[in-house]
Amino acid sequence: MKTQPIATLAAVLAAAVLLAAAPLAQAETEKKLEKATAAKPAVAKKADKPVAKSAAGKTESAKADKLAAKKKSEKPVVTASRTNLKSAAVNVAAGIEAAEAAMTPAELAIAERVQVGKLPCELGAVVTLTADAKNPGYFNMQGKNFNYRMFPVPTSTGAIRLEDPKAGAVWLQLANKSMLMSQKLGIRLADECASPAQLEVAQNLKLNPPVSILEALPPTASR
Repeated sequence: MKTQPIATLAAVLAAAVLLAAAPLAQAETEKKLEKATAAKPAVAKKADKPVAKSAAGKTESAKADKLAAKKKSEKPVVTASRTNLKSAAVNVAAGIEAAEAAMTPAELAIAERVQVGKLPCELGAVVTLTADAKNPGYFNMQGKNFNYRMFPVPTSTGAIRLEDPKAGAVWLQLANKSMLMSQKLGIRLADECASPAQLEVAQNLKLNPPVSILEALPPTASR
């Protein structure tokens, strides 16, 4: 009779142990689930960072593309402006050359008689006169402190005359010498300038001076 109550008591104690252990197991299981759940957002956050960086990079790249496109769109305007300026300059130069090329036969005939080269003058001065190969009839004159662009002008005396109207310079060429004058200043810039051909004429004039007009007149008859 005593054996049955003991067995019943043992069964009750075992059930109580199981009931007490169940909450502990459930608590451990919940803790494990909480840890697993807490770890997942951290992983998600780490994965989100590269996405944020990628979006920022795309934004910067888009800005850079817009700036590059804007610069490209502005360049043709500058290029076109420079091209227009160059074209205008070329047209002006072409117009000047065309105007210079328009010379009369009489002016070209005078230009063919102009003495060119390095011409020594008095007081050690030197004038260099060069014909323009591209524009027949025009000459470039250089010297100390001056540089002129000259063209022939017909005269009534037959003397060869070159002028630079802008600078007010006049070059007169005689048979035996040449001289450079400034109409603006009213002075001679160079005198007694001569080429080899002019020097030869000057030497012949010294050896054989021309007859004076007064000497060529016949003597008047005495009354």
